[in-house]
Amino acid sequence: MMFYKETNFKETPIGKIPKDWGIEKLGILCRFKRGFSYRSSQVTSNTTQIRFLTINDVEKEGGLKREAEKLYIKEGVEVDPEFFVNEGDVFIANTDMAKGFIIGAPLLMKKMNGKYVYSMDLTKLIFDKTKVDSIFLFYYLTHPSMRIRMKASAQGTNVLHLNHFIVSNFFIPLPSLPEQQRIAEILSTFDEAIQKTNEIIAKTECLKKGLMQELLTKGIGHKEFKDTEIGRIPKEWEVVKLKDVVSEAKPGFACGKRDENGILQLRMDNIEPEGWINVEAGVKVPIPEDVEDYILKPGDILFNNTNSVDLIGKTAIFRGEFSRCVYSNHLTRIRVDRSKVVPEWVLYLLIRKWELGVFKVICHRHVHQAGINNEDLLRLKIPLPSLQEQQKITSIILTVDSKIKLERMEKAKLEKIKQGLMDLLLTGKIRVKVNSNG
Repeated sequence: MMFYKETNFKETPIGKIPKDWGIEKLGILCRFKRGFSYRSSQVTSNTTQIRFLTINDVEKEGGLKREAEKLYIKEGVEVDPEFFVNEGDVFIANTDMAKGFIIGAPLLMKKMNGKYVYSMDLTKLIFDKTKVDSIFLFYYLTHPSMRIRMKASAQGTNVLHLNHFIVSNFFIPLPSLPEQQRIAEILSTFDEAIQKTNEIIAKTECLKKGLMQELLTKGIGHKEFKDTEIGRIPKEWEVVKLKDVVSEAKPGFACGKRDENGILQLRMDNIEPEGWINVEAGVKVPIPEDVEDYILKPGDILFNNTNSVDLIGKTAIFRGEFSRCVYSNHLTRIRVDRSKVVPEWVLYLLIRKWELGVFKVICHRHVHQAGINNEDLLRLKIPLPSLQEQQKITSIILTVDSKIKLERMEKAKLEKIKQGLMDLLLTGKIRVKVNSNG
């Protein structure tokens, strides 16, 4: 693929674009068509012949949400043919009951499997495909500049609604159709690579869950088992309370105002569900007098003691990602007695309890959030194999964990490259050579 830097620009209402590009209002390029106005009695979660697309199928900031709960049109419900979806159709979200993440976000339908009908929560953009490439249009609608404009055109408080009149006056840059298609082809290549990486991550996460279920309850090579208050475990294992293997469980200090000359403080956002520390989410805060009491050391476990019911109990382990940092009062630092347990053993047990919803049951619920105090946390009962077996088990799970982390890093790299190319290609700063025959 050959690129070259553009030097010949012209000023337009959307900034500088190449001189040989056109510009047109979205409302001139496209006709807006709202979807099927339905009643709840006409749709079902049971599989039928016709899938029903709603705003719940739109990914944050655009795209098809793969893990969305699927809805279907009930058998016998008559739907006008104009509401059926065709390959290459582009939609935008009309409403948003969240925080504006999907208002105006685009959805491109390709590689369809079966029949689809789109709901009144979506608007179909009907355009001349001899002038506009659907994939190019989709990518331009996902560009941050367009997303900002879409969100600004939304109206409402609890439920946001897209103002179609305002949106119809948004300008769209128009390279030649062959150049649109080449731009779309390049960006699609990155999306396909990202999707393959997502599939690898999903499969590896599934493998990890299966391994954790097997190894954390059955161990390695055991033939005899016993029934206990926490379920069936190998005969050689013990059942202990968390406090029996922990030397310290200490909440951090309150999240203070930011201070770029202060010390890095890890917070709830730093805790990834897989047990890793998100190194990009920390905040620098003023250094407290007793700072040494809160300095993290490699092997410290960070337990999310305050959050929404679904997120409370998220746990990660600090592996020395930063040379010197502290943690907030929304986290509890757990230091284990290494003569009894390896830190990763406790980490994976707590992650499994979070996945099983244990913390939802034992937490104290308040108006806006839930909490778990040290007493309830340390009262948790856990299985305890020998140190040697703990090390073997955690080493196996950690290998899979490392694979997941590497794939996530690869995905982030691909997304960063794609975003950079979008900024360059969709503004014409970098051009792609197009053959004269298209």
